[in-house]
Amino acid sequence: MHSGQHGPQMSRPSATSRDERAMTQPHDGPGPAPAAGVLVCFHAHPDDEVFTIGGVMRLASDAGHRVVLVTATDGALGEVPDGLLAQGERLGDRRRRELAASARALGVHRVEMLGYPDSGMAGTPENARAEAFCNVDVEVAAARLAQVLVQEGADVLTVYDPHGNYGHPDHVQVHVVGVRAAELAGVTHVYEAAVNRDQIGRLMASNPQWAAEGGPPDVSEFGLPESQITTVVDVRAAMAAKRAAMAAHESQVGDFGPFLAMPAEQVEAAFGQESFRRRGPVTGQGGTAALETALPL
Repeated sequence: MHSGQHGPQMSRPSATSRDERAMTQPHDGPGPAPAAGVLVCFHAHPDDEVFTIGGVMRLASDAGHRVVLVTATDGALGEVPDGLLAQGERLGDRRRRELAASARALGVHRVEMLGYPDSGMAGTPENARAEAFCNVDVEVAAARLAQVLVQEGADVLTVYDPHGNYGHPDHVQVHVVGVRAAELAGVTHVYEAAVNRDQIGRLMASNPQWAAEGGPPDVSEFGLPESQITTVVDVRAAMAAKRAAMAAHESQVGDFGPFLAMPAEQVEAAFGQESFRRRGPVTGQGGTAALETALPL
């Protein structure tokens, strides 16, 4: 780990334990030489780091690059299984600890939590709260993220596509804030982590269970079409770490449980590639540039 740390550096807006406070310093000051590159990944909630970019993070770390994870909210409005939380335990605190465990599994060197309130799913009353992340001043939030980018000397920033993959208000705001932060910090390599809509459609169409139930779910508005994907990274070598990161988010068993129960080969088929759209003049596989197989680190 960078600078002799044995886990990801962890920053959050409220008080922390002594051990956590010792892990809050950004990448500066004396110490080992900087890593070959710096990857900063911006996500909406704890657990979002696993699905679309967990493998890329682990592989980048294994290759000697510095990996920084920034999470906009604490995910306090997520669903949680009955009886999981201890008496008096808050879901936001539980998810912060789960995020730290996931980050360790993915080789993350620093975790930064911006601490904005979760906005809830689209169409819920929580969307209207002025303090919710989906409603915060974009310039203010972008300036906070830009400060991290400058501190770290970020080479690559990942965000989501403009629809946030599936329309969650916080995911959409991650795109808006992240793109603006990159402009403020002068980061030119910005990649939109996206689900390959056509690949998911093919996987679901080939699933006998869905065929028996009358067909797979409609994914016509999910992620991006394959023609717009510019970058596909083979992350099969990181599947053990990705599964460990899924398991770390115990409170989100409703999201991850079905995948953890799947045979390894099915998990690999679903999550063994991670797809991105590079922001810039080339617009995907329909463009003239060859498909990228790695981020520029």
